Amino acid sequence: MTKTTLPCTIRLVALLLLCLPVPPLFADSAKQDLAGDFENYFHGVVATEGVTGAAFAIAAPDGIIKTGAAGYTDTSRARRIDQNTAFRIASVSKTFAAGLTGLLVQEGRLSWEDRLIDHLPEFRISGDSSQLRIEHLLGQSTGLMPHAYDNLIEDGVPLEQIMKKYRQLTYICSPGNCYTYQNGIFSLIEPVIENATALPYAQLMEERIFEPLDMQTASVGHAPFVSNPNHAKPHVKSRGRWKTVDVKPNYYRVAPAAGVNASALDMGKWLVAQMGGSPSVLNPLLVETLVQPRVATARDKRRKYWRDLLSDAHYGLGWRIYRLGEHEIAYHSGWVSGYRADLAWSHEHGIGIAVLMNVEDNSISEMTTTFWRMAFAQLPAQAGGAPQVAANVRHTP
Repeated sequence: MTKTTLPCTIRLVALLLLCLPVPPLFADSAKQDLAGDFENYFHGVVATEGVTGAAFAIAAPDGIIKTGAAGYTDTSRARRIDQNTAFRIASVSKTFAAGLTGLLVQEGRLSWEDRLIDHLPEFRISGDSSQLRIEHLLGQSTGLMPHAYDNLIEDGVPLEQIMKKYRQLTYICSPGNCYTYQNGIFSLIEPVIENATALPYAQLMEERIFEPLDMQTASVGHAPFVSNPNHAKPHVKSRGRWKTVDVKPNYYRVAPAAGVNASALDMGKWLVAQMGGSPSVLNPLLVETLVQPRVATARDKRRKYWRDLLSDAHYGLGWRIYRLGEHEIAYHSGWVSGYRADLAWSHEHGIGIAVLMNVEDNSISEMTTTFWRMAFAQLPAQAGGAPQVAANVRHTP
C-alpha cells in the first residue's frame, strides 16, 4: 500500500485552520449591544427606585467595554456621579485581600497551608489554634462562629482588642469543612502580610495592585476616601427618603474585609485583571486558584433575585463561585453603612460587571442578576444559552 500525502496547499490550509483562534462566545458587537441594553436598564432602575447615586463598569479580558453613572454624590445634587467617583466597596475588598495574598504566595513569602499561629503566635481560641491555616481565613472556612465579634467592629473597637476575645471561641466544625463567614477573623491576614513583608498593608496594596493596574482613585482607608473631593457620600433611608450621612470609619479597621475604596472605572480594571487581561500583575493561574470552589454556601441559593438563577454556590479564596444553570461566575457583594457594591465575571464567556451605589438598596442585586440574564440570553443555544436564565428581565422605563 502506498502512503497518500495531501498536496502542500491543502496541508497548509489545514494547518492554518487549526491555528485560528476559537471565536469568542461574545463577539465585540454583541458585547456592545449588551452594554447598551444594560446601560438603558440601569438608568431606568436608578430613576424608578430613586437611588441617590450609582455607577457601573462592564469589562472583557481585552479592556473596559463601557462605564456608566447616574445620580449625585449626595442629596444636595451639587455634584454628579461619574466614572471616577470613588465609592466604598465594602466586602468586595476581600477579593483584593485574596489577590494580594496570592502574589505573596507566588513569591514564596507565604503559603496557603501556613498555620496562622506561625505568623501570629499570640492568636488563640478555645481549642486547637494550630488547625487554622491562611486558606481557612481567606476561604471563610475557619469553623468558628460566623461574624464573630462583628458587633465590636461596628462599635469601633480596634482589631487588636477584638483578637483577645477570640480566646472564647470554639469550633463549630473542623476548619475547611464548613462555611463560616467572617470580617474580623478574615482581616487577620493584614498582620500576617505585614509580618511577612515588613510593609504596611495599604502600601503593599498600592504598590502591588493599584498602581500596576492604573487604578488611579483606588485606596485603602478612611482618610484617603474622605479627602477625595470626588467621593460618593453615604445615604440611609429616613422616613421613606434617602438622607446623606457621615462616612463611618469602623469597618476601615478591618481593611482586608472592607477597607478598599474605588471608582467604577477602577473596578472595571480589576475585572480585566481577573479575566487574564493583566497577566504581569495578576497571573491567570493565581486567579484560577482563588476561584476554585471550596465550601458550599447553601444559604446563597435563597437570596432574593439570585434564587431563581442559582443551581449551586460555593466560596473560594476571597470570591464566591456561583453556578447559574450551565454557567459559572465569580462574584462578591459588599454592604456597609450607606453603600452597596457588586462584582461578577465569567471566565468562560470573558465578560464581567461591577455596580456601585451610595445607598443601601437591594436593587443592586436586581441589576447584577439582570445583567447575567441579558448576557446569557445572547448566547447561541449550542454554547449553553439557557431560556430559564434569560427570562423575567424587568423592563424599566
